[in-house]
Formats: sequence, structure tokens, C-alpha cells
Amino acid sequence: MSIAFKEWALVCEALGRGRQSIILRKGGIAEGRDGFRFKHDEFFLFPTLFHEQVAKLKLPPETPLPQLEQGTMRIDFFARVEWTASLTDLSVAHQLAPFHVWRDEVIEERFHYDDKDELFLAFVRVYRLVPEWKFPDSPKYGGCRSWVTIPDLPEHLVMQPVLSEAENTARSGEVRELAGAVV
Repeated sequence: MSIAFKEWALVCEALGRGRQSIILRKGGIAEGRDGFRFKHDEFFLFPTLFHEQVAKLKLPPETPLPQLEQGTMRIDFFARVEWTASLTDLSVAHQLAPFHVWRDEVIEERFHYDDKDELFLAFVRVYRLVPEWKFPDSPKYGGCRSWVTIPDLPEHLVMQPVLSEAENTARSGEVRELAGAVV
């Protein structure tokens, strides 16, 4: 079985188009007592259809949500974590605004959620699956949790990097400098 990370569909699209290379996360309701952590170094991006996501992202209001086939899950992207950091200063999180599509209010809400002011950052290298991968949807993929187990990747699929090595390295350096990350 493979591991997938649940994220808003439009954020998955931003990652898959190279517009974004970071994931900022606080955690879901079902993360357990230990809270959220980037538990996996590699994972598929599992798009979720949270209907208010357009209003919470720095996208034009007319941006359509991706259309998914009823009863079918579609995975377009794979991510490999290159490094992580814990952000405990909201101003640092705000400095990362050019590197993601979330609105400032969403970042603040996530940062202050629960009793610890913090966000977890993962810098990821994203790969496009060719062709896209489809499999039957299931109730086991639902719920407010970050990680789900999905079927194994079919052998015929190819993974193509979204950014070139040079683009990825340059962006990683910029984000690392702003985040103050020592890895």
C-alpha cells in the first residue's frame, strides 16, 4: 500500500504546477494526542474538495474547483520531502507568502489553532504522474486526518519532476533562508 497526504485540491494543483513547493500544516482533528508531524518522506498528494477553499486562497474568485468523477479518486502528483522546519514565529510564516497560495488569514488561523503557536513546514519536490492515476474512491479516505493509505502505484506510471533541478535548488535556498531552517 502507498501513503497519501490529504490537501486541498487547489493547493495540490499549485504544487503540481510549480507555483508552490512548501506545505504548511498544523494538523487535522484526527491527528491524535501527539498532533501533526510530517511522518513520511514520500507521499502522493490526495486532493480534497473543501468547497470554501477558493475564498481561502490567493486565487481569483472565479477559479473553478477541479471536477472529479463520482466514485473515482484521481492522483496526479507525488511529493518527496527535502527538508522540514517548525515555525514558531508568525512573522516568519508571513515572510513565506510569495511561496504559497494560502491567504494570510488562513496562515494565522492555522498558526494559532490549539494551544501551541506553531506551523510545520515541509519543502517538497513534486513530481507529475503520467498518466494520471485513478482508482475507486472509498469511505476509508474520508475524515479529518492528514494521512491515508491508498493502493500501490501501478508500474506503468512515470514520475516527471515539476521543477528542474536548478529551479528546485534555488527555491529551496530562498525558502530555507526565510524560514531560518537549519537542516
